Amino acid sequence: MKKVMLKTTLSLAVALASTQIFASGFAINEQSISGMGTGFAGRSSSADDASTIFGNPAGMSRLKREQVTGGAAFLDAHTDISDARGSRGGSNDGDMVPFIAVPMGYYVKPIDDHWAFGIGVYAPFGLVTDYENNFAGRYFGSKSEVKIVTLQPTVSYAFNDKVSIGFGPTINRIDGKLESSLNISPSPLAPDGQVKIKGDDTALGYNVGILVQATDSTRVGLTYHSKVKYKLDGDTKVNYSVLAGLGQNPNQKYDASLDITTPESVDFSVTHQLDDQWTLYAGSTWTRWSRLKEITVENSGVPAALNSRFGTITEEQNWHDTWAHAIGASYQVNKQWVLRTGFSVDQAPTNNQNRSPRIPTGDRKIFSLGAGWSPTDDLTIDVAYSYLVEESVKINDNNGRQTYSAKYENSANGFGVGATYRF
Repeated sequence: MKKVMLKTTLSLAVALASTQIFASGFAINEQSISGMGTGFAGRSSSADDASTIFGNPAGMSRLKREQVTGGAAFLDAHTDISDARGSRGGSNDGDMVPFIAVPMGYYVKPIDDHWAFGIGVYAPFGLVTDYENNFAGRYFGSKSEVKIVTLQPTVSYAFNDKVSIGFGPTINRIDGKLESSLNISPSPLAPDGQVKIKGDDTALGYNVGILVQATDSTRVGLTYHSKVKYKLDGDTKVNYSVLAGLGQNPNQKYDASLDITTPESVDFSVTHQLDDQWTLYAGSTWTRWSRLKEITVENSGVPAALNSRFGTITEEQNWHDTWAHAIGASYQVNKQWVLRTGFSVDQAPTNNQNRSPRIPTGDRKIFSLGAGWSPTDDLTIDVAYSYLVEESVKINDNNGRQTYSAKYENSANGFGVGATYRF
């Protein structure tokens, strides 16, 4: 029974998103459309537009004109579920992720030859999943909607033409609403109950980077995104007719509290200009997912008779640190057009023992294409496409009363469009 509540609350806390996005765990990669075209291979070293505020704040020193960059990435995800077994039956339609959009926006203003200021708004984490009403794994999660939005004011300083640094505090807002089914009755005919949870918090972090022009043709960048500690406050609502037979109100509402820390990451990349047309990119990102060892949920105001079920709940996760690697290239066709491509591999932080329907993620490969069109010196329009395919993974969940096992195969198509205008 304990896992029913925890699986739902877990997603609220950490915005669990596996097939929903193009990065492992619950991180979102899509903070730049120009970067999306090269598979984010040069994320911390390219500094092509104002989206460098996220990729590497030191890159603002390369932008000699005031500019605005904005856009959105759109995701069409697909999940095939096979070999599914649920102790209380149900369907396994898959494709639980609706067509979603991830917006972003940035502004950079050079102050002088050394200083630049910028501000960015983007989504570092997020999730929308919605299984069908009679989903066989409904006791381990049926519907989730979680958003984390970050505001990042940023400054950069160029020591000279070779070395620059950048720093930006991040103001992070998390909101979540989730649902799952509940059934503790021994009778196979007993109706399901529903668990609905919502919560929110605002917390601070930071983003810091260094950019070095190592040679006339080679640039290297290093970026550190800090951990962010959240304390989510909200409520847990339980609608369950069986509670009346236990002498309890079938409609319960508790104050819920949960501490969670999103992990820090380090990104290193190299940009090398072969000639006037070809540019090569390579990069690696390390993420400290091992912070997610367990989740503890505190529900207050729980009646004594129900405290053992809905009071303090703990579940092990045992996630591990991950590496992502990417290579990419761009080709400057002429003054107006640049073509991009990239390939990346990304480890999943989950393990076979603790994986659930809310986290059906495996290692993934991502193929990317992109283009930039500059009809004038002031305007550039970027487009990108990515195809993601994951290794198949197995889920084997058991909460003491219900079980669910299945094989998941995930894939997704991503589309991005954005623009940069220079003043």
